[in-house]
Amino acid sequence: MPVFDATTTSEQVVDAYRAQVQGRTFVITGGSQPSIGSSLATSLAKASPAHILIASRTAAKVEPVLAAIREIDSSVKATFVQVDLSNYASVRKAAGEILNATASKIDVLINSAGNMAIKEYTLDAQGIEIQLSANHLGHFLLTNLLVPALSAAAASDKSKRGARVVNLSSNLWTAYGQAKTANILFSYALTQRLEHQGITAFAAHPGSNLDTNLGSHLVLEDYDDIFEITKRNTGQDFVFDEPRFKSYAQIGATPLAAALNPDIVTAGASYLQNCQIVEPIEHARDAEAVEKLWDLSEELVGQKFPY
Repeated sequence: MPVFDATTTSEQVVDAYRAQVQGRTFVITGGSQPSIGSSLATSLAKASPAHILIASRTAAKVEPVLAAIREIDSSVKATFVQVDLSNYASVRKAAGEILNATASKIDVLINSAGNMAIKEYTLDAQGIEIQLSANHLGHFLLTNLLVPALSAAAASDKSKRGARVVNLSSNLWTAYGQAKTANILFSYALTQRLEHQGITAFAAHPGSNLDTNLGSHLVLEDYDDIFEITKRNTGQDFVFDEPRFKSYAQIGATPLAAALNPDIVTAGASYLQNCQIVEPIEHARDAEAVEKLWDLSEELVGQKFPY
């Protein structure tokens, strides 16, 4: 069994688990170029998946990624579906298009899209704070609408690999941190509800990278606020990840390990950092918080998912 760490690259993970990629259908949110999602998509393309579908806001920003997939392996079906995760009518429309494009079978869903450190308090189309909306609630709704396709893939897979959901998480800022904590709690809730259908969920912290567009609106001085905010909200000093930054070749490794490593299937959802299972902070795994978040999320998206 390969041993991965903070220096592992996306290509190394995919190469180690080629059998978990070959012939399978992957749906990735937020795959504009450059992004973690685009890194995931092009890395997966090197191991002969059947289909990579990217759901993102802007077709023009995704087209270079689709072209790269086709250049890597012209036999891989590469599809774009437009979605604005902060607009739930858009999410519902996109879910229908994704189900149609994948013939209602999805082996792996990677929720990679997101926003970060929005400087002004901003509301989405429904009147909800934009970071909670795009990072968690939009994915909560989309994932649940795609559960029938995940369940169908798990049931029809003769290799019994099951289906997986990977929610990208992180550990920065107040609103962003709350949304990313929600990603971890959501992963626990999904596994508890859907493991009997062969669906497991994982949260993955990819690390920090300066090549993607996620923090392109920030300057270095903006990061100074992290220390004060963390101390105020948690009573603890903020400590940067090690390594402080990962290369573009490394940034997708942990989400891919969560998506592909067959040895990390556990009785409950897992949180990965630097390609390894680690225990998240207590409030991100609290059983009561898991249930409260699920109920609140259903209320805010206006739909019940009683599994």
